[in-house]
Amino acid sequence: MTSTASPSKSNGHDDSSSGTPNAGADRAGPQAPAPRQASPKLWVRLVAFVAVLFAGWHILASFLWIAPFSANAREIVPGNALSSYMLPMFGQSWSVFAPEPVNGDFHFNVRAVLEDDAGSRSETGWVSATDVELSMIRYNLTPPRAGIQSTEVASNFKKAYDALTDTQRTIAAGDFTAAEWEVGLRAALENDAKNATDTTQADKNAQNVEEFLHQEHRSTAYATQVAEAVWGDEVVEVQYRVSRQNIIPFAERHNPQAQRPEATVVLPGWRALVVEEGQNSGNFADVFRRQFERISE
Repeated sequence: MTSTASPSKSNGHDDSSSGTPNAGADRAGPQAPAPRQASPKLWVRLVAFVAVLFAGWHILASFLWIAPFSANAREIVPGNALSSYMLPMFGQSWSVFAPEPVNGDFHFNVRAVLEDDAGSRSETGWVSATDVELSMIRYNLTPPRAGIQSTEVASNFKKAYDALTDTQRTIAAGDFTAAEWEVGLRAALENDAKNATDTTQADKNAQNVEEFLHQEHRSTAYATQVAEAVWGDEVVEVQYRVSRQNIIPFAERHNPQAQRPEATVVLPGWRALVVEEGQNSGNFADVFRRQFERISE
């Protein structure tokens, strides 16, 4: 006699568990549609739009600034908008790379003449503003931009100074401590610039003088801030010293006896103080003096 298996047990489990994924869908009825996501609010769209525009402008400005100089390319941005945007916060230099990598250190030193309440004057020693600033960024994973100001000031000043004639350098080495000393310095330098017989050279001399006067003003203003931060309100005159010292030449890099070349020093004369309109001397003094006292302990 033959026997037949019960249909309910032919596959070893309940039929309801072996159905298709949609089994029971007919019994449950149609599924509800997924809820629609709300559109971003208007202010979110505006913020995103402004952020995209700013990012595009920043990329364009950075490209124009660091690319090889081209007057036509930079004319895309009218006036001084490009330099005003990039400096001082976004200025970049690729001079660490070949073919002309940085091969020297710049230093900016300051000293002052102090006058007490009795009218007695005394001269201070030199303070290295560069050493004070470098101590802010050494071993610092988030270095402040304040740590490179004096280096930039020194570099720009020496470049402008090197473009002067020998006579103009002698003039710059003199003391200018009158109230309107920049007027007198300009007159003396421009008078020498006019002595060139060649028109092209005379124009070039005039441009060099203009750039030097700009860097002279900037350097004296910076020296004034440093002096007042260190010695206070008794400062009546300042003098700064700019130096550049090359590193050991590449050809002698494996020579343990090799020495760095002697520093090249530029020493302008004494200057009356320069205070820029709107500057916050108090904030500068707080930061600089605190760092100066820390490394002097």
